[in-house]
Amino acid sequence: MMPQTIPLRVLEQLDKDSGYAALSSKSEGRYSSISSHEVAGKIRDFGRALIALGVAPGDRVAVMAPNGPKWVFADQGAMSVGAVSVPVYHTEGLETLVYVLRDSACRLLFLNSVMMARELAEQLENVPRLEAIVLLEGSFDHSRFISLDDFLGRGSSVDVGELARRLQAGKESEIATLAYTSGTTGQLKGVTLTHANILSNVDAAKTIFDLGPGDTCLSFLPLSHTFERVDGYYFMLLQGVLIAYAESVDTVPQNLVEVKPTVVVSVPRLYEKMYARVMERVLEGPQLKKQLFFAALRIGSKRSKVLLDGKHPNLFLNATFAVVKKLVFTKLYERLGGRLRFFISGGAPLVCNVAKFFHSAGIPIYEGYGLTETGGGIAVNKDGAIKIGSVGRAFPGIDVRIAEDGEILLRGPGVFAEYWHMPEVTREAFSDGWFKTGDVGDLDDDGFLKITDRKKDLIVTAGGENVAPQFLENLFKSDKFLSNALVFGDRKPYLVALLVPNFENLGKYARMKEVDYLNECGLVSHPRILALIRRRVDKLQSDLPAHSQVKRFTLLSRDFSPDIGEVTPTMKVKRRVITKNFGHLLEGMYLKKGYANHDSGFCVIDETD
Repeated sequence: MMPQTIPLRVLEQLDKDSGYAALSSKSEGRYSSISSHEVAGKIRDFGRALIALGVAPGDRVAVMAPNGPKWVFADQGAMSVGAVSVPVYHTEGLETLVYVLRDSACRLLFLNSVMMARELAEQLENVPRLEAIVLLEGSFDHSRFISLDDFLGRGSSVDVGELARRLQAGKESEIATLAYTSGTTGQLKGVTLTHANILSNVDAAKTIFDLGPGDTCLSFLPLSHTFERVDGYYFMLLQGVLIAYAESVDTVPQNLVEVKPTVVVSVPRLYEKMYARVMERVLEGPQLKKQLFFAALRIGSKRSKVLLDGKHPNLFLNATFAVVKKLVFTKLYERLGGRLRFFISGGAPLVCNVAKFFHSAGIPIYEGYGLTETGGGIAVNKDGAIKIGSVGRAFPGIDVRIAEDGEILLRGPGVFAEYWHMPEVTREAFSDGWFKTGDVGDLDDDGFLKITDRKKDLIVTAGGENVAPQFLENLFKSDKFLSNALVFGDRKPYLVALLVPNFENLGKYARMKEVDYLNECGLVSHPRILALIRRRVDKLQSDLPAHSQVKRFTLLSRDFSPDIGEVTPTMKVKRRVITKNFGHLLEGMYLKKGYANHDSGFCVIDETD
């Protein structure tokens, strides 16, 4: 049997006789596609050039670049010669890049930024194994830096047959990638994933999602993130789905209209923002349109409930929904490109009311679950088997068990074997052959998995009560005036929270109520605004037991920022960093008396304030 490696499978798909549009990116104001045959040719060009530079099987080759076709060429090119692909988030700083290059002993780096090239040139003595840096854009005059044209030119001397031999010699048991977890703890760990690990998840996804030629996926999550890389890139490419790259996260709304995708893979933050924008437009619109919208939503909710119960809506309900879909939800569909079949969500918990809204509007969000250590997703909701609030059932071949303390344990072909050069950490990650995910959850009688929180994030109050902060944070984020939240209170007498407003909605409320404020600092500290948030926070948690309620909060004048490491590139909060940056505020909320109704606003003057 022919060895099944990722590049071998990818090239077999791309080499199909018919040829088709495989990748698409925007240049000079318009999207243009690259054919499958051209993509295959570019991958082989990169592979031959790597051979010319002496890259051998097992060598590590790093890629630090934004999403785009060149990322694919570099990644597939490296694996095609038997090298190990090492992705680095292109938004990371020099310190992280040097750490990854040194820890993995990379021989070659594909780099997109000339600015980063200048910084790296000053640190080359710290990465002695790094022999060459290929600049995917621009040039830099230094002996170890090579322009893309020069790099590809060197490959012309390598026989095509040599690359073919390398491809055929590849084994599915070999390491395909060394993926460093961005993590929320700050400790970078290299996760070794084999071709078999990744392809087992891709093949399982094929049995769940009916995607193929004719479908288009909009890609904007960092390709360095295993979720996007496996589910939004390898899976889509191997299914013949056209992958279109967004210009940036900020341009996603515009790119949705231009690309007209049929599927979008994202973290919950995008869907939360979409929901907030829709509700904002509706509530600001004329009274008649508002009434029509909510009437349509009620019809959609009735149909949604029937579907979620595993039943078929009757003819009347289907016909009524078809009418409101055309008359009321058309604008929503148009803003999503007009062809969207479904969303896929992962990387963090999805707020339930957001999932319910889109399902009621006829656009399901299939929430799933996975980790870097599992080589992508290992559980997901799907058409005909969806429970909102869960991450679905496990993929075929994946075993799930809940430990006595509630931790989710996994076993299956997608689970990694070891952390790079960390034998002790690897041993601690497993128990009798089961991978300890670090997540807490439960399995219902139908096999649906629900994630409660990260085990290390669980709060144990001074009274000994366990509280899952993510549940509270998602509860607060469901409010139209709040955008983000962090709950704090381990070993403390009560819970407190840092709350980030939805400044757009809160600003409109302030203007409507004639609340005078100069800027966002003035907004978050205004007594009437704080009173509004206090009322809404109290209402949101009114049904919760006293020990699970936030007693005090501080309203911030800015969101948690990836630029200073407070959130990961996929917008997961880094609690350790945030609690350090806002430590004086968090501790301050335990110093004031009369806490039951305490609230305050805090204006960030600068990042070190």
